[in-house]
Amino acid sequence: MRKLNRTETPEVKAINNIEFFQPAKIKMPNGIPLEIIDVGVQDVVRIDILFEGGRWQQDHKLQSLFTNRMLREGTNRYTSSGISEKLDFYGSWMQFSNYPKHTCVTLYSLSKYFKEALDILYSIIIEPLFPEKELSRLRDRSKQQFLVHSSRVSFIANRLLFHSLYGSEHPIGNTSVPEDFLKISSSDLRTFHEKYYNSEGCSIYLSGKISTAVLQDVETVFGEQSFGNKADWKATLYPIKTSQDKRITFKKEGALQNAVRMGSLTINKGHADYLKFRVLVTLFGGYFGSRLMSNIREDKGYTYGISSSLIPYPDSSVLLIASDTDPKYVESLIEEVYKEMRRLKSEKVSANELSKVKNYMIGDLCRNYETAFSIADAWLAVKTSDLNQDYFAKMLSAIEDVSVDDIYVLANRYFNEEIMREVIVGQ
Repeated sequence: MRKLNRTETPEVKAINNIEFFQPAKIKMPNGIPLEIIDVGVQDVVRIDILFEGGRWQQDHKLQSLFTNRMLREGTNRYTSSGISEKLDFYGSWMQFSNYPKHTCVTLYSLSKYFKEALDILYSIIIEPLFPEKELSRLRDRSKQQFLVHSSRVSFIANRLLFHSLYGSEHPIGNTSVPEDFLKISSSDLRTFHEKYYNSEGCSIYLSGKISTAVLQDVETVFGEQSFGNKADWKATLYPIKTSQDKRITFKKEGALQNAVRMGSLTINKGHADYLKFRVLVTLFGGYFGSRLMSNIREDKGYTYGISSSLIPYPDSSVLLIASDTDPKYVESLIEEVYKEMRRLKSEKVSANELSKVKNYMIGDLCRNYETAFSIADAWLAVKTSDLNQDYFAKMLSAIEDVSVDDIYVLANRYFNEEIMREVIVGQ
């Protein structure tokens, strides 16, 4: 047996022949599409009920979020405490998620109690009451959580940057304030529920170890009868009004570090360059060995961490650079970010560096397909981001095909210091 030599770097091997799992798709009698991811080995099932209706469709701040959160606070058949007790008894739990144009309710359940847990899920989706007493508690609790988050420099910096990029008339820039939590009413929630929680705007994802009985239960409970009335919602083009101010500073007494956020609007996910641009952004600051981490963390020691990311929204994307640092390093950190941008625009990356980024991204792509639930997450992301069904195959192709010359061209095309906005929060 060969002794392990820990001074030698393990051999890097290419990942070949990646096959992306395609869910089985059926349309139930009431028209709801059901996607089935039957790759589980444990007797656990997850069901995601996705509706078309998010921040883009709401009439008031927090309306979509609070409608989703209040679903489990009481129905025609169950009290809030009754729902919690029954879910605990069955070993089930729920998650509630909000997206720009969608909301989602997720149930995890043991297979043997799936039918019973599914009945509770049906009740909270179809017949919620939005009781005033529970809403008052949720308002107070959410407001307090918001105030706690608002004391953190990173939270403040993110909000200021997105407001700077989008303006107050856009859902991404129109951020909430404490008073908004007290304005939301049961009537607002009922209105949103009536408009968007319906079978016509619904999609269902079923993942785990899917037996015939589990599938039949879903079809019986959610697939036979239509429910709700679909709202006549027309896609809205919200105005984007980017601030003319290059830099925004916000004084936060007592802060131990300053939060630095830099960002700009950039190409959306439908653009021909988008997928290869993601490779550039990853090379720039999207993983531990990136340019920003190697220079600003490892070499200069200005921060414990710095990252760049590409955040897609329905009508645009944001190139975001985020870091926290000692106040004395703020200006130097910002200058080094721009310096790394200029390097990528003036010097071509090496084939070896690009190869490392490709291997990292392909490995990250594979992690989307490790379990039934991670596969479900991947396909939910496709749906909620309005991506095509061949997104993962195209992403893999873009990673494999992008060249050193492509990276150079993309950096010169989309790295623009002039349109970057800077936010500094702290001392």
